[in-house]
Amino acid sequence: MIQFQKENITVFQSALYVTTSAIIQTNNAVIMTDPNWLPTEVEEIKDYINKIIGDKQLYIIYTHSDFDHIIGSGAFPEAKVIASKEFDENPDKEESIERIKNFDQKYYLNRSYMPIYPTVDIVVSEDGQKLDLDSLTMTFYKAPGHTNDGLFTVIEPYGLFLSGDYLSEIEFPFIFSSYKDYVNTINKAENILLNHQITTLIPGHGTTTQIQQEIERRLNCSKYYLNQLLRDNGELVSYLSREYPFFEGMKGIHTANKEMANQAYVL
Repeated sequence: MIQFQKENITVFQSALYVTTSAIIQTNNAVIMTDPNWLPTEVEEIKDYINKIIGDKQLYIIYTHSDFDHIIGSGAFPEAKVIASKEFDENPDKEESIERIKNFDQKYYLNRSYMPIYPTVDIVVSEDGQKLDLDSLTMTFYKAPGHTNDGLFTVIEPYGLFLSGDYLSEIEFPFIFSSYKDYVNTINKAENILLNHQITTLIPGHGTTTQIQQEIERRLNCSKYYLNQLLRDNGELVSYLSREYPFFEGMKGIHTANKEMANQAYVL
């Protein structure tokens, strides 16, 4: 289940949708993103946390409120939660919990904890907001477009970019909230890469990479897709089939993306 491990960084990978949970250790804290998916996977992450936590404080960064990213929240009641203002003010909190319960019912899954919508302790309300922990600094950027409550986190001096459901080699842009916001967020990601010394990209779905050319390729693929989406006459299907190995299971999302992009520019 461990996808990537180097020094103070460990990334767990779920069997479902190549969903990741990153764990970063400092002298006084442990930082985690989006504990997920299956009960046994959440328990494995919890066991790992218990081995390393000692008297350190656990922080969980929620990259956004999709139910697959908050599904493990109830397993870590001691954590201090970091998320965007929009995540905190989400009017559909109960719906998110219902989706978790429906998922578990559908697949006959039992959990050792009750699913809960995370209570946010540290609310990110603006781009560039910082949090200093021990010897590291976390800088946050709002990242709407996939959902309206997305959050980017840069952790320095480790050079980490926690990108949530953006910049994946597994998924092309999934635009569930706003096409224009998604375009702006990808531009924001480009500025982050220009203005921070990023050495490691950890997406919410897909593979962690420390290869600069791969990080740039993922950015450029997203930019190309978003640009072509407005003028696509069917050519993008071939492109997506080549670039994304599971595109057959994602065709409906591409169709919905086209509708959302076109609606964004309807007068």
